[in-house]
Amino acid sequence: MKLAVTIAAILLAFPIIACAVPAENKPLPLWEAGVLGGFASTPAYPGSADRSTRGLLLPFLIYRGKVFRADQSGIGARLVKREAVELDVGLAASLPARSDDVAARAGMPNLGTLLEFGPRLKVRIAEPSASSRVRLDIPLRAVIEARAGVRTQGFTFEPKVVYEMRSADGLWTFDANAGVVIGDKKVNRYFYEVQPQYATSTRPGYRADAGLMLTRVGASASRMINEDVRVFGFMRLESYAGAANEDSPLMKKKTGASAGVAFAWTLGRSTRLAGD
Repeated sequence: MKLAVTIAAILLAFPIIACAVPAENKPLPLWEAGVLGGFASTPAYPGSADRSTRGLLLPFLIYRGKVFRADQSGIGARLVKREAVELDVGLAASLPARSDDVAARAGMPNLGTLLEFGPRLKVRIAEPSASSRVRLDIPLRAVIEARAGVRTQGFTFEPKVVYEMRSADGLWTFDANAGVVIGDKKVNRYFYEVQPQYATSTRPGYRADAGLMLTRVGASASRMINEDVRVFGFMRLESYAGAANEDSPLMKKKTGASAGVAFAWTLGRSTRLAGD
């Protein structure tokens, strides 16, 4: 399970490990497997002044089943697919942060691995060309923490607009997105509350509220080197201005940036093609 969660996190950090729009609309294999390597640098948590930089080399699996799928959109189950509307159930993940490595959280509990699970509605709102499209993603997810056991940590709502395109030769793909993350009281308390026993002279007690967590824009690009090797990278910018808990002593910055580069080397693929 730990490996599957890590793979899910990498698939989400690098969302175009598989082409969002296949070159020349060719049918894709039902599954592909190989090795993924790279590194990413992100804030330790939204609003943190400390960063987390990780390098990973691990296997990946892309599966394009009619119901169960593990691809550039994450890991989940497709429930409904129409020409312009799709409903699925997806899994997202984020890696942990040790409070010893985050100055603002010194002496507080560590932030564990977070799994996010729930339904997502995807609506195609425009198709400017045969090689590009614009859609609206509307996910609602339960947040589950895995740290010395499993416990729920609230819900998030993350609507965003996504633009996808590929080059005429099919070698390049590009993705841009913009959206917001809204959390209930429990998930905001998880990140931003300071309970009395953890208050200090420089970190006063704070009671977190539900509401806006951040506004985000991002972009990613992918280049196919050959049939088996692809390189890709991403950049993401976040603003915490206007967030429900921007006055928390744990909110140390008003903006945050994440970036990463990686490669995917496909070692095997099915002869059977995916059928939508």
